[in-house]
Amino acid sequence: MAEKHVTETPDVSYIKNIDVTHEVSDVHVPAITKFVAALAMLMVFSFFLVWGVFRMFQAQTVEPPRSPMALGEKDRLPPEPRLQSAPGFAEELDKAAQAGKEKRAIEANEITNKAPAPKGPLWEIKVLREQWNDVLEHGPADQNGQRYGMPIEQAKEEALKQLKVRNQAADSSKQTDKREP
Repeated sequence: MAEKHVTETPDVSYIKNIDVTHEVSDVHVPAITKFVAALAMLMVFSFFLVWGVFRMFQAQTVEPPRSPMALGEKDRLPPEPRLQSAPGFAEELDKAAQAGKEKRAIEANEITNKAPAPKGPLWEIKVLREQWNDVLEHGPADQNGQRYGMPIEQAKEEALKQLKVRNQAADSSKQTDKREP
């Protein structure tokens, strides 16, 4: 026979007492129900009390007048070029895009009565890239629309020409140095 350990609970499943099913003295269910209901009502009352006090304090607050030294909305914008979705950035892009479209229409002698295209989430970056590509292809333009400088491809060609001239001059000077001794 196997020995049982001292702390092991003995099997008492065979003991049955039909008369004892629930002890009334264990838990008083109506008292717990009343306590939970009262606690819920107190929570709701506290919520409305705190909300009312908050609204009262909010109504009493007065915004101090703005300092004359404070910057305006336009003055607080970062310097150009601004990142996409910066406040006020889309307005300037829109103006520039409209001016560019009008200029292209005048140059091409086209009159279009199309409705403006809806501005989607990538509209700003698309217009900005168009402006950048225009500057790269045709050179930068001043405030009057006059082009100054040169397009990037032409500048690359000029730089290569100058580099070739320098290389040829350097090669010829090396050749003359070798002949002298």
